[in-house]
Amino acid sequence: MLRSIRPALLCFLVAVPALVVRLGGIETPSLVGLLIFGGAVVAAAFVLAWAAEAAEVDISGGLAVAILAIIAVLPEYAVDLYFAFRAGSEPDYVQFAAANMTGSNRLLLGLGWPVVVLVSVAIASRRSGRTVREVVLDPSHRLELGFLLIASLLAFVMPLTATISWIIGVILLAWFVFYVVRIARGGAEEEPDLVGTAARIGALPQRTRRPVVIALFVVSALIILACAEPFAEALVASGSTLGIDQFLLVQWLAPLASEAPEFIVAIIFATRGKAAAALGMLISAKVNQWTMLVGSLPIAYALGGGSGTLALDPRQVEEILLTAAQTMMGVALLLGLRFPRWGAIALLALFAVQFAVPGTHGRLILSAVYLAVALALFVLHRRGILPALTAPFRRDPEGPHGVSDDEGPVIRAGRLDPAGR
Repeated sequence: MLRSIRPALLCFLVAVPALVVRLGGIETPSLVGLLIFGGAVVAAAFVLAWAAEAAEVDISGGLAVAILAIIAVLPEYAVDLYFAFRAGSEPDYVQFAAANMTGSNRLLLGLGWPVVVLVSVAIASRRSGRTVREVVLDPSHRLELGFLLIASLLAFVMPLTATISWIIGVILLAWFVFYVVRIARGGAEEEPDLVGTAARIGALPQRTRRPVVIALFVVSALIILACAEPFAEALVASGSTLGIDQFLLVQWLAPLASEAPEFIVAIIFATRGKAAAALGMLISAKVNQWTMLVGSLPIAYALGGGSGTLALDPRQVEEILLTAAQTMMGVALLLGLRFPRWGAIALLALFAVQFAVPGTHGRLILSAVYLAVALALFVLHRRGILPALTAPFRRDPEGPHGVSDDEGPVIRAGRLDPAGR
């Protein structure tokens, strides 16, 4: 057993200094705190990801889907919700809540999706000896696309009103709950496809595996909750120390740390030719972030003493507009039930451009480009719009199709679930 959980124990060992500093009330320089608490969050996030995957061996059904959906995204939520909660009493923290939310969403779609697709088609091309140009999705994926499309349309209310209101929060949270229920009811049960540490834990005898998985869940979650506040504060303080824009540091470093395990697992699946699991993990994570994460912010803000409606300044409005525009392009790209290689390159290139053209004009121009491309894709895939919009409300899920690719081999992605597994 020890051999199976050795990587998890090493991760817990990495988190020990953070717990000592936290529980001992020891003051540390901001950069030291950033390294200590950031390392603990990343290490615990890896353990959480392994435990969530291994749990699929024993748990099935709607309850498991709901639990795993929340657990899988705990690291990034803990940090962002702390910022939103703190903003209830200190308005300056609103910018950091918006920064973390927009950064995690754009990082996931602009970097995660394209990298997984490009790695998957490269691996498939090498193995088949032919050029693979796209990943093909089953019609059943319209369910996820429908939820993401409707949530994306609702998201434009935020930049239009310059607020994230509790009404939008409640609607998005209810939409997420409905998403979990629909996913749990649809599709046939599949054997979990585990790799690495998760596979070794999943292979343990049942009477050993279950308490081990529960213990990993509890310990890693406690580490993340204990380190979220000092990690978030160290991020803000480090911005001042290094002379880096605090907004940018919170926007990109925190999401990169919290989502690193998810990205690494997805890339590992992609390198092993498991395009279904890799792409499914990240598309499902995007649905989670664009519904549960965004919807939770005004609730956390209200619990922290705020009014329940986060007022956004012009920069935050631009950032959310850019994030919503990028999401709309991503959805429009997939409406044809294909993720072409050129689409992955386009998403990756546009994601990189935002760092070359910072500032208000850059964000607005890039938003316009995303929306223009999205409009063109909506026209191109117009036959897929209505099926996607109605998919969340249809009782019977669509079955898999057999569409072939006239230009070469394709990778067929499998079923998604909200836990991203």
